[in-house]
This record gives sequence, structure tokens and C-alpha cells, in this order.
Amino acid sequence: MEDSRVIMYHKQGYSARTLFLRLNDTVCHPKGLPSLSQVCESHIEEGQTVTYPSTLIADTEKQLGLSSGTLEIEGEFEAEVEAPDHPIHVYLARFTTTDPPYQQIENSAGKFIALTDARSLPPAELELLRRAYSFLMDD
Repeated sequence: MEDSRVIMYHKQGYSARTLFLRLNDTVCHPKGLPSLSQVCESHIEEGQTVTYPSTLIADTEKQLGLSSGTLEIEGEFEAEVEAPDHPIHVYLARFTTTDPPYQQIENSAGKFIALTDARSLPPAELELLRRAYSFLMDD
């Protein structure tokens, strides 16, 4: 089975304010990246739709206690991380709610952070957030 992570974000419709979900000191869910991980060049061409593990979003919603349909995959974003043991595919998912689901996320000990609040994350995660933010702003 493919080793995958998902970065989750919420973008306000009226202001475009973008917040990322940080949970257990990582923005990669269900767990952070291994030490010495490095982000590779993307093999996704502009406009190309990516294939992601079919249960990724449903499993993530269940683990976070979210309703089905709360997360939606960004079908044109994928990043690959070179980890010591094997490659890891990283996907991007959007919260479909009007406002971030603060209460449900607090129940999981998570919080929503702005890009500027991510400085303490490992370099690979910072690079993933940079790429995700760039993708979202081009949208």
C-alpha cells in the first residue's frame, strides 16, 4: 500500500484567508514525516488530476470526528517526499465548511494556523506548505 499523508486547509470564501490544520506538531496527517525527509520535484503537470488512495479522505474524517463530506481532495495537487525508507505521497484537502471546524479539531487537540505560524515545523513540511500555499493562491 502507498504511504500517504494529507495536508488539510480552510480558505475563507470572503477573504481568502488560508489556515492549515496542525495536529500533533505536524501539518501532515496521520503522522509527521520521518527525519531527513526531502520534498522532490513534482511529476504532476498543470491541469492533470491525481489519483489518491480511495479511503484517504474518509479515514481522515473518521479519525478527526468529522462528518462525511467535510473534506474534499484538491485533485490537481500532489507532492512526493523522499524519506529514508520509501517515498511518501502528500495530498491536499480542503475543509468544505463555511468556517473552520474549530470545535471538532480542538477535540482532537489540533489547531488551525496561518502560514506564518508554521516556522517551527521541519524543513520538508515548510516546503510542502509553501507549495500548497502557492498552488492555492494560483487557484
